[in-house]
Amino acid sequence: MILSGKEIKARLGKDIKIKPFNNSQLNPNSYNLRLHNELLVYRHNILDMKSANETDRLIIPDDGLILQPETLYLGRTVEYTETHNFVPMLEGRSSIGRLGLFIHVTAGFGDVGFTGFWTLEIFCVQPIKIYPNVEVCQIYYHAIKGDFDEYKSGKYQHNHDIQPSLLYKDFQ
Repeated sequence: MILSGKEIKARLGKDIKIKPFNNSQLNPNSYNLRLHNELLVYRHNILDMKSANETDRLIIPDDGLILQPETLYLGRTVEYTETHNFVPMLEGRSSIGRLGLFIHVTAGFGDVGFTGFWTLEIFCVQPIKIYPNVEVCQIYYHAIKGDFDEYKSGKYQHNHDIQPSLLYKDFQ
């Protein structure tokens, strides 16, 4: 079962937190999240799963930034979310995808109990100009059945910034 927009709004401050919340971003069964004005790009072309990979920070100016194909950009949502008793899911908006901009390439499946900002894996098929604060993706919520433990991983929980891969910690 997916929560309706009305149910998302009814659960704000209880099972669901979205900060800041703007009623105009609420959809029939999801809530649009906006792109923050910063991005990370990996410094080297070859990445190592067992190492912390260096990144460089880019600022998206108000008049836009042109993204290039064959580059992975990591961004984050403006909105902070917290979810209890539901599984949060993230998808790119169809209007954004129709421009060849993939906002959340993988890992759109959140864990019940996740708290923080969503890191977005951004990739484009052709050059595209992007802007900060644009509603680029949507969060929606699935009911969870059965006994469960909330997400408590130290890798990504309670984040405050864009997070590059921390997979290397699994090898330590």
